[in-house]
Amino acid sequence: MNQTPLAIFIVTMSFILTSCGGGDSNSGVPPLPNTNEPEWVAGQYAAVANYKNLCAAPRTGPDSNGDTFLDSQGTAMHEKMWLRSWTEDTYLWYSEVDDNNPSNFSVADYFSQLKTNELTISGSNKDNFHFSQSTQEYNKRTQSGVTSGYGISWEYLSTSSPRRIIVRYTEPNSPAAIAGVSRGYELNTIDGVDFVNATNQLDVDKINAALSPVDAGQTFNFVFADSAGNQVLETNLTSANIELSPVQNVKVLNTAAGRIGYMQFNSFIRTAQDALIDGFQTFVDQGVTELIIDLRYNGGGLLAMASQVAYMVAGGAQTNNQDFETLQFNDKYPTQDPITGNTIQPTPFYSKEINWTSNTLTNNTLPSVEVTRVFILATDNTCSASEAVINGLRGIDVEVVLIGDTTCGKPFGFYATDNCSTTYFTIQFQGVNAKGFGEYSDGFIPVVSPKFDDQLPGCSVADDFSEALGDKNEALLASAIGYAETGLCPPLSKAANNALEKNSSATTGIAINTPNIFIDSLKILTPITEPAAL
Repeated sequence: MNQTPLAIFIVTMSFILTSCGGGDSNSGVPPLPNTNEPEWVAGQYAAVANYKNLCAAPRTGPDSNGDTFLDSQGTAMHEKMWLRSWTEDTYLWYSEVDDNNPSNFSVADYFSQLKTNELTISGSNKDNFHFSQSTQEYNKRTQSGVTSGYGISWEYLSTSSPRRIIVRYTEPNSPAAIAGVSRGYELNTIDGVDFVNATNQLDVDKINAALSPVDAGQTFNFVFADSAGNQVLETNLTSANIELSPVQNVKVLNTAAGRIGYMQFNSFIRTAQDALIDGFQTFVDQGVTELIIDLRYNGGGLLAMASQVAYMVAGGAQTNNQDFETLQFNDKYPTQDPITGNTIQPTPFYSKEINWTSNTLTNNTLPSVEVTRVFILATDNTCSASEAVINGLRGIDVEVVLIGDTTCGKPFGFYATDNCSTTYFTIQFQGVNAKGFGEYSDGFIPVVSPKFDDQLPGCSVADDFSEALGDKNEALLASAIGYAETGLCPPLSKAANNALEKNSSATTGIAINTPNIFIDSLKILTPITEPAAL
């Protein structure tokens, strides 16, 4: 059997899949209980295995895969020392991490500072993607495609008073969709609390509890207004376990440029594969000659799926024997993947369906529209694996036209690694395309006449919340259609009139909680094996 690794791209980012699972199910004998505090000595690092699975609160019973947890009794210091050695071994910029005494931090706070403090050329943080999450919650989202809530994707414009959050879209058949909540609605009140102007902690706590319900079955009263402040809907929403629909609004549009395929793609998660295949098959069957993929809210996910999407755009002739992406790790590992131990090999354009249970390529060939140009609708929420699609296609000279805003800038990824109930994400690699380019840490930028490698032909257009996603009159989609028809960025007075400013300097008071943006900006590696030759 050909064991070519799925040059694991994510998210951002998947690596050793057991590292992403409910527990560390690697084979071996669990370490013996150890409650003696390990000693920190500046500049000296013990092997990662010395501290792995030694937990202050060991898990018991089977994990989500039915395997036994390897946790044994340890201490918080063991967990911190594991983080320290793991960072020193695998972090892309390990030499830029301060070796602070772990005794001065909680486990969470210690991990938070185990990263570089350097800045990019533009002055932003070099590492904006360092985070951790409950392993249980991580698995719930990435493996099952289920998340808790009302089925609303929110755009957070201002988190302090006067607050503004607006509905981006709703998940099909979710409580919000059934209640008639629509794109462009702005939140006005929650359970009688003035969402916009509340300034005391008690009211802010009520807002946070309603926006992020702990359990399914919690009911809150929501009042929504339009952009002019006029009430448009009052409804009681009950939280539920929402099954995400990462692919939406697949349609074929008849235009002066011919038949254009459009799809809204929100996340590179496992459950997206069938809908992606169905969507691209629709485009093939209906003979589209242009393609628009709406990635404006897609923070990333599985790198292998990014490779699949790029193949379904370009087809076999353009991708044959070409590399989608090559991973570059820190200077300790110039030729070897430090996580899998495999020799670094380029990730190809995956032309086959993936069995996500066994992490193998099947013999089912993916459909492809075989275009030489693709339009990507983007915002600063377009991240990681989404950017990998852009970069991978550009590496084989497929023209990518960018419509919207500069992308988030994440050419990096990691293996989601579980230790003691927490899944950690630390930057471990950078991906480069077939031309060796991967430096877009300040994002891909749409410009009329590109001069630099991180600039793409396209139009800068404000996100338009006045029309539904997939509507031909929506600003980003209308701009893409106009560009396909004329080669120009059409004037869009509606887009200018509906431009929304984030983080106004006039805001004051207590900020509400917001989702962890890093959770949605993943580029994840998953080692994949190819099927036996037919």
